[in-house]
Amino acid sequence: MSRHPDSDLDGHPPAAPDDSPHRRQLDEQLSALFRQHAPRVRAYARRHVEPSQCDDVVSETFLVAWRRPEQVPDEPLPWLLVVARNVIANQRRTARRADQVWFAAVRQGWTSTAPSADEAVHERDSVLRALEQCTRAEREALLLTAWDGLPPAEAAAVAGCSVRAFTVRLHRARARLRAAHAAEAAPGSAPSTPSPSGEPARTPHLTRAALAQEIS
Repeated sequence: MSRHPDSDLDGHPPAAPDDSPHRRQLDEQLSALFRQHAPRVRAYARRHVEPSQCDDVVSETFLVAWRRPEQVPDEPLPWLLVVARNVIANQRRTARRADQVWFAAVRQGWTSTAPSADEAVHERDSVLRALEQCTRAEREALLLTAWDGLPPAEAAAVAGCSVRAFTVRLHRARARLRAAHAAEAAPGSAPSTPSPSGEPARTPHLTRAALAQEIS
């Protein structure tokens, strides 16, 4: 297979679509490749990523095949699975960076009413460990309400999902946070500081009181 002619690397606009017989034949071959092997690539992806990510892995894998048709061997499945593995690895690196940024922001924005600095650090780290038990979508749902003070309808719009999907995420996040909080609670430990107003914090800082309101 030859390289697609519009893969221009010199900064010029891509060429007009190639409607030559060769291009049509190549597209047919790639379509057949997709029909034959997409289920196997998806099955491979499902063993390594969440179900919601499988379609992205399959799409990106076959996009590489479309961009580099000359690299697709006569026995394409092993090659496709290697490409899928690389796609998944890239996604994980991106996700790790995103997690690092997210937790750094929460750590920096944390405020506490604990009587000492040591207790404040312990309190913050305890909550961060609890948040690690949530998925990214669940964590974001929790903080959109507890940190940003948004009602579910507005928070769902920010999250780019339906209100129903958002409330499910929020429910799961609260359940995970309650479970983690209960697991860490020890007999005789100091009670959580209640929120004076009984409402989630609406300041740019995250407090234990705000999260206590979410898991109460």
